[in-house]
Amino acid sequence: MSMLTVRSAVREAEGVLGLLLADPAGAELAPWEPGAHLEVTLPSGTVRHYSLCGDPADRSTYRLGVLREPAGRGGSEEIHTAVGEGTVLGVRGPFNRFPLVPAERYLFIAGGIGITPLLPMIRSLPAGSWSLLYGGRSLASMAYREELAGLRGVTLVPQDTAGPLDLDGVLGGLSAETAVYCCGPEGLLRAVEERWPGPLHTERFGAAPSEVATPSGAFEVELRRTGRTLRVEPGRTLLDAVREVVPGVAYSCEEGWCGTCETKVIAGTPEHHDSVLSDEEKASGTTMMLCVGRACGPRLVLDL
Repeated sequence: MSMLTVRSAVREAEGVLGLLLADPAGAELAPWEPGAHLEVTLPSGTVRHYSLCGDPADRSTYRLGVLREPAGRGGSEEIHTAVGEGTVLGVRGPFNRFPLVPAERYLFIAGGIGITPLLPMIRSLPAGSWSLLYGGRSLASMAYREELAGLRGVTLVPQDTAGPLDLDGVLGGLSAETAVYCCGPEGLLRAVEERWPGPLHTERFGAAPSEVATPSGAFEVELRRTGRTLRVEPGRTLLDAVREVVPGVAYSCEEGWCGTCETKVIAGTPEHHDSVLSDEEKASGTTMMLCVGRACGPRLVLDL
């Protein structure tokens, strides 16, 4: 883990705080590509994940945009109330599970703070090869709107004056070769998934409802490096059982969408309930998320 200092904290829009993180000694930061995110440990010890939304060519700072969510789990509230210029934050990464793939054309659809991972993507592409549909509650709530306003291909849709995004109109005329990228609230992602049959790339800021597991069925798990075998009882998560023996095991969201608790599977068949791994990765059975994953059979062997 690296310890980085908040160089500046500025209001990017209503409810959105922009942070610039830098190495306290001025060292270059690790490189990253559009779509990447950081795992950030807040002063309280809370761990959260935030998309990088700056310029990958700038190795002096990382830029984050954080939406304040009063009804959330507390991470964004801490960022907005207890983090400011000079605060030291623990950082792991960058990690990238939302890469920009080669395509002839791109359509980007952002809802609210979902603009953050998409902003570096459109900056990296030649003009004319992409378009962006960006919706928000109001113009004042839409972060980085000034940066985007001067770019060809951007359509800003504040709901209070322009209504909801016209997904049928935008997706209806696209060629099947268009790569569609979408990030935002679950309702927006579901609506795009229902309407678009071609290549689709999404990033969630929470678990999809159908992917949240209800712990059921007992099984055994061997922690190969630790030398312990545990029984995971019905109603208990695999992560909870592992933490009793390996208290330092990495985890964050506990809902299967952040990827922090990904663990190598040595033997056995995992039962996946996460929204991180691709269908191919799930089928391979070589890795799993401890927080929502379980066993398809009576036993798993993990590299822990």
